[in-house]
Amino acid sequence: MLQPAGEIRLPELADAWWLLDQPDRIAGFRLLEPGDAEEFFFDLTSSDQAELLLALTPAERRLWLRLLPPDDAADLLQEAAEEERPGLLGLLDDATRREVTALLAYEEDEAGGLMSSRFARVRPDMTADEAISYLRKQAQGRTNAETLYYIYVLDSAQRLLGVLSFRELFASPGNRTVREVMRAEDMVAVPEEMDQEAVARLFAEYDVVALPVVDDEGRMKGIVTVDDIVDVVEEEATEDAHKFGGLEALELPYLRTGVFSLIRKRAGWLILLFLGGMLTATALGQFQDSIEALSFLTLFIPLIIASGGNSGSQASTLVIRAMAMDEVRLRDWWRVARREIATGLALGAVLGSIGFIRVILFPGAIADLGQAAVMRMGLTMTLSLLGVVLFGTLVGSMLPFLLRRAGLDPASASAPLVATLVDVTGLLIYFAAASYLLRGFFGAGL
Repeated sequence: MLQPAGEIRLPELADAWWLLDQPDRIAGFRLLEPGDAEEFFFDLTSSDQAELLLALTPAERRLWLRLLPPDDAADLLQEAAEEERPGLLGLLDDATRREVTALLAYEEDEAGGLMSSRFARVRPDMTADEAISYLRKQAQGRTNAETLYYIYVLDSAQRLLGVLSFRELFASPGNRTVREVMRAEDMVAVPEEMDQEAVARLFAEYDVVALPVVDDEGRMKGIVTVDDIVDVVEEEATEDAHKFGGLEALELPYLRTGVFSLIRKRAGWLILLFLGGMLTATALGQFQDSIEALSFLTLFIPLIIASGGNSGSQASTLVIRAMAMDEVRLRDWWRVARREIATGLALGAVLGSIGFIRVILFPGAIADLGQAAVMRMGLTMTLSLLGVVLFGTLVGSMLPFLLRRAGLDPASASAPLVATLVDVTGLLIYFAAASYLLRGFFGAGL
């Protein structure tokens, strides 16, 4: 139950928000003090803002929508249903409507879709004193700039000429021109169609709080700020985590995703992995005679296939992350393969040695067949683990390259997929080694 008017506080509503139905959300929002309501509204995701706004009266919609800067308003409209967008656009003033409409023309995952069209700008022929006065008017004006940390120098055609910080401008003599103060050589700008992941990498590389966005002719269209990139990094990391777990990425938070949507997102991969598991069952059926001749071979199957799957998952995780950080590119596949061959052999040797010791110290039923059989079973484990771990490491490291080459997301090389691919090969390697090394002990059954 919501508290009486005037008693609800922002933290209480924020904690309970996900548990409330829409009528209680609206009632709780209206109980907040004006300052708290504004802070709460700005902290909501774009989808939650759209849902809340559409439940308010037209007058309230107009009030809250006009409080948002154009880039946030564009994000909100993208989350609203198609039929609701014209009505929401009509609530904006003419100037803001034009800005929002221009932003909506970009894809959500492009630099243009992330940028704000409000930024601090000056002319190159202004003096420092004139520029400071002009910036003061921009900061106080209705269409105030997103940030005054960076000031962009534009010519009459809105082409980007240079950039300077407010500190550099303030420290300059009042009669010195902006052209003399600005920096042009080390300036970094991004094309309006650049993918958001590439933009995020530029922020990390140059350690900046904002980057200018330009079109093909060098005309400045807006800026992308670091707070936008934080959201992008979180979104991309969540998407990759979902894919690596063997499911399609969720568009909404988990608790807001419907059950049928969860089933649809997960069923495809589960079916694919199940079909892969059927190959494992088929492979086991091919060695039925071997299993009947020596039933204790089955005791070590989980160790073999788990080792291959685990090593493959490790390798794919490392390579996928390296690709996401732009540390590894397609042309580096052979360098990665050589490193993973060496790593796979070393890890396989370590696990193989442990497996050998396990068989020697605890032979179980194998001891009834003599010491020679125990030694050969130990060698079977060693060779099998060496081969399986090497194969798993290679598959895990090369699959992301194959997916990238095919134009797919390398994160789709999920741990379950790698494990499924390695399971079948692991069984083949294990039983091939057992058939060769133990045939003399168990007759024609092997």
